Amino acid sequence: MKGKGRGSRPTGGRPTGSRSTSSLPTGRAATVRVKTARGRTTSSQRWLQRQLNDPYVAEAKKRGYRSRAAFKLLQLDDQVRFLKPGARVVDLGAAPGGWTQVAVERVKPERSGGRVLGIDITPVAPIAGATVLAKDFYDEDAPAVLRAELGGLADVVLSDMAASATGDPQIDHLRIMSLAEAAHALAAEVLRHGGSFVAKVLRGGTERTLLDQLKHDFVKVRHIKPEASRADSAEMYVVATGFRGGG
Repeated sequence: MKGKGRGSRPTGGRPTGSRSTSSLPTGRAATVRVKTARGRTTSSQRWLQRQLNDPYVAEAKKRGYRSRAAFKLLQLDDQVRFLKPGARVVDLGAAPGGWTQVAVERVKPERSGGRVLGIDITPVAPIAGATVLAKDFYDEDAPAVLRAELGGLADVVLSDMAASATGDPQIDHLRIMSLAEAAHALAAEVLRHGGSFVAKVLRGGTERTLLDQLKHDFVKVRHIKPEASRADSAEMYVVATGFRGGG
């Protein structure tokens, strides 16, 4: 990855500590073999086989998480610890709600006075302890709406957004990086001084611009590939802490 500097070395492996919720599956299920079915393509067969044998998919169902991606946020937070009781958190592109659920678990808004706010153009079923807005974060008034809903500036802005895959790696990379850049632009308008920003990115040289912007705006920038992120995936997460703006 181009543009790596001090404090942005990719990391991975098991989380270094345990929080209120474990970030690892609790058991290993027996291997499920998928039988060939008429009309099912080879690629769909492989996808189904992987899903049925993915321990994070099984664990997400067991715990009531809406997606296996919840474990990625759990593992990122175990390493950096940006989700704290009492924090104000914004989850951009919240659907289906797995990251918002984790934020609620760790911020504990009902006891701590924190706030968890999700926003997505796709309607999201209600999540206890969180407010979810059916709104496009690209809207011009989005920053003002988010600040009003939070009752102030955010401590953390999260983005696990990814555009639908086209099959062209270069186009897919540009699209996901465009989302990350837009998320950073919004974060710069709603984060408090010292706040944190977490976003999905992909390996590739065109993220140099975003990385330079983050290093300018934050005290520390890390790239992390959580254990729950599949080994064959090019995704990583940028975790930027110590926002220099925010007044």
